[in-house]
Parts: sequence; structure tokens; C-alpha cells
Amino acid sequence: MTDRRFLRSNGRVACTSLQGSVTVDHFVEGVRHRVRTPRTPLLAAPDAPTRDRELLFGQGFVVLETRDGHSFGYSTKDGYVGYVPHADLRPWDGATTHTVQVRQSFGKAGPDFKQRDEILPLFHAARLTVQKIEGKWARCTGPDGASIYVPHTHLRPVDHPETDPAAVAARYLGAFYLWGGNSSVGIDCSGLVQAAFLACGLECPGDSDLQASEVGTPLPEDAAHRRGDLLFWKGHVAMVVDDTTLIHANAHHMSVVYEPITAAIDRIGAQGDGPVTARRRPSQPMES
Repeated sequence: MTDRRFLRSNGRVACTSLQGSVTVDHFVEGVRHRVRTPRTPLLAAPDAPTRDRELLFGQGFVVLETRDGHSFGYSTKDGYVGYVPHADLRPWDGATTHTVQVRQSFGKAGPDFKQRDEILPLFHAARLTVQKIEGKWARCTGPDGASIYVPHTHLRPVDHPETDPAAVAARYLGAFYLWGGNSSVGIDCSGLVQAAFLACGLECPGDSDLQASEVGTPLPEDAAHRRGDLLFWKGHVAMVVDDTTLIHANAHHMSVVYEPITAAIDRIGAQGDGPVTARRRPSQPMES
């Protein structure tokens, strides 16, 4: 694997799986951690000017090296490699049980929605370990091990995937466009597709070039549009909602929007980004 996004080596250390393939000072197994902040950037280098992607609360990250305040390693969600601020991680404490299924939720110190206390923002796809259901609240493991309380209707078990990526994507409507973003605060085109597909138990990388070659099956140009289909342009992806409408995060509207398919194709072509380059269909049927 030579794609930097998946190469578990930074020239100093590498994952033991790369022994015999790369030359480094040390090979390590890596130590599993999880994200303790609402979201954290995944960077190509500690001083990178742009984020590659983001990781959310509770998601896993295997640390191969920690140096100068950043940890180098890879995300357990999709295998993406990079650096995250080490202060945004905490030691792994076992598999999570639930995920946030709504656009945004929160954690509180106590099970009382009137109580004035600090809240922990939790975004769609954040992962939590539920210790106990107490009335309307789920008592969960918080950022530093202490309990937090989350509305349990905002959560679903991780072993009960959803079935309609287009319905998941719709929860992000109005979220602002953010390059490399992976949360309902800010997200980009491929991040939106990945969030929708992973919620439905479908494997999906985080960038549109990889999605165009790996997600589902290819479609001919004249195939009728079906809910959940993906349309690709150079550097962009959108998801079909129905035979006339798509949903996508885009820099033209600077947000996640619905847009007529023909209007989007014409607009993107007119602005110089070319025609649709590929079409893909998810590998399992979608609910209408």
C-alpha cells in the first residue's frame, strides 16, 4: 500500500504489518486509543495547513508514535493514516455499544435537562459506551472516564445499522461546507457520503476518488437513477434522492443541499469542472 492515506509509516516508525516493505527505525504494533473531544482533525503532518479528515468523539485511533504533542497512527473507522493532537485522545477502554443517530446530541454531568451544567457536544456518528439506561437518559462513559448522560432516543446500538443512506444524508441538510469535515457542524462531499454509508453498515472510504472506484458497483451512463446511487465528477460526489433530485455538500452553496440532478450537472459543467465521470450503486437495496 503506497497511498499516503493508508501507509502506516512516517519514515521513523511503521506498523509491524509493513515489515519487509519499508525501512524505518522501529516497527510497532500500535496502541489503541479513542477520541475524547467532540471532533479532532486528522492531518497529513503536524503542521499541515489543511485537514485530511476528522474523527469524532469515541471513534478509534491506533497510535504508532507520539511526538511533540501529536500522535501518528490510523483511524479504525476506515484505516486513514495521519496525525492528531495527542491531547484529543485517551486510552482505549473497550468496544463502544452505541452511536449518535441524530444530527447532534449532547452529554451532561447529570440526568436532568434543566440542570445548568457544561454540555459535551456530540455529533452524528460519535461513538459511546452505554453503561445503563436511566429513564430518558443513557449513562455513558465520558471523555475522561467519568459518566455523562445522553438522551437515549438520540442513540442506536452499533449492531443495528440503518438501511437508507439518503435518509441519513438528509440529517446534514444545511450543515456548512467544510473541506475535510466529517461532522454535522461542517462536512464536505465525500464526508457526507461516507457518514451515510457507514451508518448503513456499508464500507466506504473518505475521499471521492476512492469512492468512485470502490463503493458498490459501477453503472452505465443510461441507467435510471435510483435512491442511494452516487454521481461523480472530478473531485466531487453527490447522492441521488429520487429520479430528479440529489443531495450533496458543495462549495457553490457552501452547505449541504438538495439540488435538481439536471441543474447540478449543467451548473458543474458550466463552471468548468466537467461532466459526470462515474456512477455507482450501493451493494445492498435501499428503502424508498
